[in-house]
Amino acid sequence: MNICVLLKNLLRIIKNNNFKFMESTMKEEILKHLDDAKDLERLYRSDGSLFKREFMAIYSGIEGNPLAEFWHERLTYESELINKGNKKELFIVVLLALVAGLIVKLNAILGIDEEVYLTRNIGFVVFPVLFAYFAWINKLPLKKIIMAGAVFVICAVYINFLPNNQSDTIILACIHMPLLLWALLSLAFVADTEDRNTQRLAYLKYNGDLVVMSTLLIIAGMILSLVTVGLFELLGMRIEDFYMGNIGRVGFAITPIVATYLIQRNPQLVGKVSPVIARIFSPLVLIMLIVYLIAIVYSGKDPYNDRAFLLIFNALLIGVLAVIYFSVSESSGTAVSKLRIWILFLLSIVTIIVNGIALSAILFRISEWGFTPNRTAVLGANTLVLVNLILVAVQLVKVIAGKVNPDKVGIVISRYIPVYIIWATIVTFGFPLLSQLGIGF
Repeated sequence: MNICVLLKNLLRIIKNNNFKFMESTMKEEILKHLDDAKDLERLYRSDGSLFKREFMAIYSGIEGNPLAEFWHERLTYESELINKGNKKELFIVVLLALVAGLIVKLNAILGIDEEVYLTRNIGFVVFPVLFAYFAWINKLPLKKIIMAGAVFVICAVYINFLPNNQSDTIILACIHMPLLLWALLSLAFVADTEDRNTQRLAYLKYNGDLVVMSTLLIIAGMILSLVTVGLFELLGMRIEDFYMGNIGRVGFAITPIVATYLIQRNPQLVGKVSPVIARIFSPLVLIMLIVYLIAIVYSGKDPYNDRAFLLIFNALLIGVLAVIYFSVSESSGTAVSKLRIWILFLLSIVTIIVNGIALSAILFRISEWGFTPNRTAVLGANTLVLVNLILVAVQLVKVIAGKVNPDKVGIVISRYIPVYIIWATIVTFGFPLLSQLGIGF
């Protein structure tokens, strides 16, 4: 108990000292770059609330400066309006939402088994619709739209014409297909920009914002659904099966396009929420991982012989990797405190340890029982993740040493994304083909 109190007090002291240091630094930086619009914007994006507080505290002393007047108006302006876009934009979003709803209900129209249909086509409910939206707003050339459309069609035909069985290669292909479609969506998001690394990182940030906004919409939708079903039940009408099978299912399908539209038209809705989530979850995940590794030792769980535990271990790894990517993407282009860099570095180191355990476990299972599609897929994914984490950790060390700026970490992540896509392509298309030919498995 005394140790817990000591740690709590220590964390509070570190936090208070770090906060005071940031306040002092922010005030000095504002005064230092008072005539530089770009640097003031950078400072604001690094910590908007701290910037506003410190700026308003010194405003009386810098009143009259043109940039100071501009920032005073910007920081004190309050708008309660949500940008709904013009009628044309709303029409496009409604049309795409209808398309998503049609795709998710296509199995009922064609008389296809629901489980088989959604297992193979869940990615086609989301990504083609989002691709069409970004292709429209980014004015993607018609040639690229046609080529991407052809790829979507080829992928859809391929995945649906695979043998109707539950073999490992078919399941792996279904799992990895959404990753390929996600990569295809990035082509419309990045468009023809010259700085592809920055845009790829912005794409990761968009995905984080999409998760946040979609979650909020789903929670609101669930509350509405519970109220609706409850009200009809009071009238003696049980509509839950019809409601969830139709309205609820379509609602889930249209959530990504609606969330994307809200994010694009009103970035302020999640612009302040996502960085806060990234800052909160990074240290929490770090603590959770350390405690989890200690608990593994005491629990006696064995990832080398317990297959179910190994699967959960790898799922945990994917989740932590997503947190690291999200945190880095949210920090891109902003001033990042040393504390946050250290948290990301420690998180990457602990994740490397987790990955090392998972990788050694799968190698042990392969040496004992040979290669299978699942073991091969996990081996390849774990190896790629390990390399990526090491590259990220090396860059974070350079950032801590002051040799590079934090943006370099994001560049390493963005450049490595195509490697994952190549592996996903191999698993999706190569594994079923090898299985049909009786090669390797």
